[in-house]
Amino acid sequence: MNIASVRRPIVPPTPPRAPDDMSFLGRVAVIRQNMIATWGQRAYEEDVIKGRFLLRNSFILNQPDAIRHVLLSNYENYTRTPAGIRMLRPVLGEGLLIAEGQAWTHQRRTLAPAFTPRATADLVPHMTAVLDETVPKLEARTSEPVDLREIMQRMTLEIAGRTMFSFGMDLHGPTLRNFVMEYGARLGRPYFFDMLLPVSWPSPMDFARARFRKRWTEFVATLISERRAAGKKDGAPPRDLFDLMDAARDPETGKGFSDEQLVDEVATMILAGHETTATALFWAFYLLALDPETQEEVASETRGEHLDSMADIDRQKFARAVVEETMRLYPPAFLIARAAREKDNAAGVEIGKGDIIMIAPWLLHRHEKLWDQPNAFIPKRFMSKEAPDRFAYLPFGAGPRVCIGAPFAQAESVLALARLIGAFRVELADTTPVIPCGVVTTQPDHAPMFRITRR
Repeated sequence: MNIASVRRPIVPPTPPRAPDDMSFLGRVAVIRQNMIATWGQRAYEEDVIKGRFLLRNSFILNQPDAIRHVLLSNYENYTRTPAGIRMLRPVLGEGLLIAEGQAWTHQRRTLAPAFTPRATADLVPHMTAVLDETVPKLEARTSEPVDLREIMQRMTLEIAGRTMFSFGMDLHGPTLRNFVMEYGARLGRPYFFDMLLPVSWPSPMDFARARFRKRWTEFVATLISERRAAGKKDGAPPRDLFDLMDAARDPETGKGFSDEQLVDEVATMILAGHETTATALFWAFYLLALDPETQEEVASETRGEHLDSMADIDRQKFARAVVEETMRLYPPAFLIARAAREKDNAAGVEIGKGDIIMIAPWLLHRHEKLWDQPNAFIPKRFMSKEAPDRFAYLPFGAGPRVCIGAPFAQAESVLALARLIGAFRVELADTTPVIPCGVVTTQPDHAPMFRITRR
């Protein structure tokens, strides 16, 4: 049954759509603050939008067959854009998320065993332990407004720390969060010369990013050193992701990771894991605060459930649908940008060498040809027997480069949402509309205050 047939679903606030006559300089200025606000109405209606940007052809693809071609059938022809590399390399180095060619193949093969469903299930106790600590902390704050965005960031960071290293983040968590905030506030935003210059030519901001990278990699190396000092008994089973990653070997070459490579892989997993999950959970709480009836459905499903295993998580069908609908409306990775190595034809779209391809989950997930009531919050659309087209719904990307940690992130998000909504009623204490901003992830323009009460 479509929930819309019972009552009108909520439509959360979004940025105004860009005017068709937005100037080049106006677009460049807006990109730094909110990429989402540079897209006009046509981008939500048409299959392909062709334009010019910095002397190159650019394409926005909203056609699933064309997207399938770029991300799956001929993915080796498409590489990250120079601006994308500049934004990510200082924090992720040559880790899995931005590696290319043989380096990426080696990393993907080597890491795959650490992210199987079985390996994810073995890490669930780390997640439940953090949630067991989070619930009483929130109980102590039911008499005051709380910042759930910050609380989710701290909680997912704690989960990332324990699943990676088996130790809490009380000591290092504030430093790690400061690194994330510092980078996102200034260095992680694209500037004009970042987009104009080839990667081999340093842009003015690249010097500051290089200084940041030196401090950042030294910090991650310290975490690894402390984990190694803690050791592991010979013959004992892996207790965390670090055990799995440190022991991982390429099944074809037998080669493992060097210390430098391990720093980049650990940085990738901690950053990509905790910040995107925290963002998705924040938006889920915001939507459920706007929609109390749906919130009560989540609480009702969870009532009386003991959630401490993957099987328990899998039973939370409605909570999972809420997470999936949240990531449709607010995909943490709002844009996938690629540059064509050679000429190509993607489902009838003629692409030249060097052309920029933009696959924007933000647009794709709200496209008027692909979704019924695309801007409305309707979790039950994900409980229908008709699943969305695989290349119309991309919260974790698609193809060979699909996010390797997707099963982990989904399990963590469903578990956290079910446990916390099952324990607390969530309401907004701040009535100012929260506008999504596409910067590094799909972030709120401000962190609203919430009120929570024990159920």
